Amino acid sequence: MKRFSFSLQLLLGLAAGVALGLVARSTEAAWLTTTLTQVGSTFVQLLKLAVPPLVFTAVVVSVANLRNVNGAARLAGKTLGWFMATSLAAVAAAIGLGLLIDPGRGVTIALEGAKAVDLEGAGTWTDFLTGIVPTNIVTAFAEVKVLQIVFLGVVLGAAAMAAGEKAEPFLAFSRSVLELVQKALWWVIRLAPIGTAGLIGKAVATYGWDLLAPLAKLSAGVYIGCLAVLLVIYPLLLSLAGRVSPLTFYRNAWPAIELAFVSRSSVGTMPLTQRVTVERLGVDRDYASFAVPFGATTKMDGCAAVYPALAAIFVAQVFGVQLGLGDYLLIAFVSVVGSAATAGLTGAIVMLTLTLSTLGLPLEGVGLLLAIDPILDMIRTATNVAGQMVVPVLVARSEGRLDEGVLNAPPQDLDAAPAPASPAGPRDGTAGAAPEPALV
Repeated sequence: MKRFSFSLQLLLGLAAGVALGLVARSTEAAWLTTTLTQVGSTFVQLLKLAVPPLVFTAVVVSVANLRNVNGAARLAGKTLGWFMATSLAAVAAAIGLGLLIDPGRGVTIALEGAKAVDLEGAGTWTDFLTGIVPTNIVTAFAEVKVLQIVFLGVVLGAAAMAAGEKAEPFLAFSRSVLELVQKALWWVIRLAPIGTAGLIGKAVATYGWDLLAPLAKLSAGVYIGCLAVLLVIYPLLLSLAGRVSPLTFYRNAWPAIELAFVSRSSVGTMPLTQRVTVERLGVDRDYASFAVPFGATTKMDGCAAVYPALAAIFVAQVFGVQLGLGDYLLIAFVSVVGSAATAGLTGAIVMLTLTLSTLGLPLEGVGLLLAIDPILDMIRTATNVAGQMVVPVLVARSEGRLDEGVLNAPPQDLDAAPAPASPAGPRDGTAGAAPEPALV
């Protein structure tokens, strides 16, 4: 396999998964479907296993690293501003598409079979806001409540930054744990071609046209909406605001986008996203160590903008609820402000529940969409991760932190494991500084 690039290995895994899934479905080979399911679920479970320590230490280190970056407050503000602007553009495109295609018009589904999804901390804005602060630190980690872990990481990272030298032992420990988790996660990522075969194969073997037919228009709408963001909105921003060739960007960013598509986890993809952002896109390492982890847990144009907008329109039409201008403005508001609710995990059920409850739509609508959620989640996560790289490139360009030599060079080989990281030291913040280890 060393003869093939990592991207090609993922494509081969994708092709193998489709072929095996078709065989399993056409021959009704239950053992093959079970095997594909086990392979895919094991791969996802390995990714999820690293989520609590990865998110916590990455956020702590990234927030603390801001003290080494000149103009940290300005960089953080610009990053947040671009996060909100791109989310607004994505949700506007999705609402326009939803009004054009009417995804729920004429759809006949047995509504009595749909059940409301009861998600603690997701039903209302009050639940969401109060759910950010953990009542028990151990529970937050044990139950993988990513938003609460992010909150703890931000608070402790800011406290460490304020404490200065006294907090250095804690930061050194956090960097060490982060490096260990990323090293282990990189081994898992190297298994992605096998995991891809299992995940795609299981999807092909399980989801037939009978299941997809009633939701075909919505499914197509989500893919079209995400592709509009990927192929229209992002390229325009890269060309006009970043003065970066979209072809160059996607050529360099492709491995992370591809892994996001098959893994359906922004957080699981984060080590590769950060490596690509620094080693292939030329973003300054100190800034990327803040922007990428921050984006992986809060920047969700696919899950928090495109999908909830189209799904809300779909649910409203299925249940015969007429949406007005105020409702569409509410969808946009929820998408821009509430995107942190998705928290980088597979699926966007929390965000959809929040959107439906804000609009007063039946939460049973969530149950209607659960069956096809894995299929939709692939393109949503790919869109999320692409946006998590687009914004650092735009901000780095505006701040003179984009290395043109790295960006325009032939894509860096990602097959080799990243070099060990060392504690970050003070930097002058200029692009093209001396090379550092690959991951933090």
